[in-house]
Amino acid sequence: MLNACFVAAEMAAVGMGLPSNTFRDRMQMGPHLLAPTASDLIKYNKIGTAFASFHYDLNFITIHGKSRYPGLFLWTREMKKLPVSMPDGCLLLQSGIMFEQLTGGYVMAGYHEVIYTERTREVAEKKIAENEAGKEPKNIIWRISSTLFSHIRYDVDLSPM
Repeated sequence: MLNACFVAAEMAAVGMGLPSNTFRDRMQMGPHLLAPTASDLIKYNKIGTAFASFHYDLNFITIHGKSRYPGLFLWTREMKKLPVSMPDGCLLLQSGIMFEQLTGGYVMAGYHEVIYTERTREVAEKKIAENEAGKEPKNIIWRISSTLFSHIRYDVDLSPM
């Protein structure tokens, strides 16, 4: 996941007409954080329950693996809320406030949230029914997100470039 962030940083730099290592060099030895989160969908099963309220991330690039349960939403620049649907084998990358700061707002931090929706309930109920029917392996009724937060090193000036 971290390597994917480095490659995306290089691609972004090239796309902005900068040397390919512009962001990557600033990320080297950064305080990157792999921070999986888990939410118990049996205990927290009310429509509208927020697992991660509307926010943007404080880091450079956030990368998400696909969750077994829906509930991740993002907003466009026009503040239109959209559900995220990730194909198998894909990752979702979002810019954080460090990226926005370094680019003077050219790249904007991605607003997002994770909530319990009707679709989350449908998927959870299906997996519970499969468990009760004796299907193996047993489904985990937790929404788990594998998320990595890549950062710019602490000693790098974040003034717009």
